[in-house]
Amino acid sequence: MKTITLYDVARVAGVSYQTVSRVINQAAHVSPRTREKVQAAMQELHYVPNRGAQQLAGKATRALGLLTTDLALHAPSQIASAVKRRAGEVGFSVLISMVESHDREACFNALQELQAQRVDALLVNVPLEREDAQALAAASPVPILFLDVGRDAEVNSLVFDAEQGARLGVEHLLTLGHRQIALLAGPQSSVSARARLAGWQHALQQAAVQPVSVAYGDWSAASGYEKAHLLLSEKPYPDALLVANDQMALGALRACAEKGIRVPGQLSVVGYDDTTDSAWFTPPLTTIRQRFKEAGRMSVDWLIAQEGSVPAQSQTCLEVELIARSSSAERQPESLQDDDLAHCLQELATRIARRSREL
Repeated sequence: MKTITLYDVARVAGVSYQTVSRVINQAAHVSPRTREKVQAAMQELHYVPNRGAQQLAGKATRALGLLTTDLALHAPSQIASAVKRRAGEVGFSVLISMVESHDREACFNALQELQAQRVDALLVNVPLEREDAQALAAASPVPILFLDVGRDAEVNSLVFDAEQGARLGVEHLLTLGHRQIALLAGPQSSVSARARLAGWQHALQQAAVQPVSVAYGDWSAASGYEKAHLLLSEKPYPDALLVANDQMALGALRACAEKGIRVPGQLSVVGYDDTTDSAWFTPPLTTIRQRFKEAGRMSVDWLIAQEGSVPAQSQTCLEVELIARSSSAERQPESLQDDDLAHCLQELATRIARRSREL
């Protein structure tokens, strides 16, 4: 049996699905005639929002909706945790919808599901292009705040300063004497990944330094491992590696260990995010700290402050900071460039071992 959606109700009632959502959420700016048409269509189609027909008459609890990317990734999971903690402190529950793809349709469907559960406000922690974010904001009948959009998006947003973070990482490596710097960026489809990469490239250009190579991962440790193997196998060998998140940096550190590359003796590695595990990597990871707890607190407080009003557009940019640990150090005379023979022998041994396992 086909599941009835807001779109089906909207089609039968002859209104937009945003109007149906407003009726379900009991928004004030809906005419009585329109409200009756939508309610009649819902009855005809036997449509019931997720939390039960009785909740059409009144809310049982106050709730925030969180539309998020993959919670298997460390940074989104820490933001979700911070949001839930702060929401609980002020008497709100948090309903989470996780999207696997970041296209407009997937986000609209997730938004519809959260609205059907009659949330009071929405947080969106999904990397969205300017047009997609603005379309999503226009479709929301409740206050909505975006945590992963570009600075040019005309929506309410609270984001970290990617330009500052990228510059801090580059300046740290340059101060340590590194000039052969490779870049391991996030996916090209991600707004935040592109912002970090652009920030690195601009800071390097300002110092008249060209990156020796660039690769793109998908934020996961596995992709960091795979791409680091490629970056560290091509000449000119880097003496430092900038990584767009700590999870990929973890994979990169494993690749270095397998190749016999000493970190930071032969290669400095700088991550991005400062997730809770980063201080426990081997070696402890130098990284760019984004204060996820602060972002969670501020975002919840902002949404609650908008209750019952039409918010003026608000764009907040949070500062980040460099956390220097043991994965970066001054460039040593014995760089990868000076150790070509040992590097090649290590590569050969690794290939032979893999071939033996396959046989």
